[in-house]
Amino acid sequence: MGRTIRINTTGREAALNSKAESENRASTIRLVLMSDTHGHHRDVKVPGGDLLVHAGDFTFFNGSTFAIQDFNDWLGQLPHRSKVLIPGNHDSGFVDPAFRELITEATLLINEGTVMQGIRIWGSPCTPNDWGVFGPATDREREALFSRIPEDTDILITHGPLRGILDRASRQKKSQGCDQLLAAVRRVRPRLHVFGHIHQEYGMLDSAGTLFVNAALAGPDYAVTKRPVEFEMPLRRVQ
Repeated sequence: MGRTIRINTTGREAALNSKAESENRASTIRLVLMSDTHGHHRDVKVPGGDLLVHAGDFTFFNGSTFAIQDFNDWLGQLPHRSKVLIPGNHDSGFVDPAFRELITEATLLINEGTVMQGIRIWGSPCTPNDWGVFGPATDREREALFSRIPEDTDILITHGPLRGILDRASRQKKSQGCDQLLAAVRRVRPRLHVFGHIHQEYGMLDSAGTLFVNAALAGPDYAVTKRPVEFEMPLRRVQ
């Protein structure tokens, strides 16, 4: 079983969540998070839940259209009510709208947002070392992109990490994350930030009101070696 975590809330929000839970037992949403499956999606033991999130690199350097169709078919076999994903740096073929049309069993986000089950979500594949495949190649361009993240975002999904949190590759021993994304997260303060990319830093960190999850499932040889992360988040009504 994955580890179950409730996001801590304080003050008025905690009181409202407590009241809502006492009135309605269905006041939480069970999230299942993963990233970096690199074509090995059928090796993943996926727990049930309400919302499935995949933070990119579901192919291995794009893969074939057959491989993408297989990934899409696999998504369709999963029982989750809602599914959302973003591409990663290995999924650069998704700059082509024709590739995007192959994903029909989930909502694909590329620098945009959506609302699912009362949760505001914003997703971006932008990663500092993806050579600007999905647009922003410079610090200034990434700053402009991340300035578009709405301040009422509940779940932020990016492929790469922000600077200083779950972003250290074991060999380099230095931060691989993005400074511009760090600044945006400090501004927005999402309840949850899901990412991957740095396979060695799979894990969770709760800091300054945001739960950060590096959900990369791949090991050093790109095979799946970890389990999806699952936990419950209190719902709050979208105005």
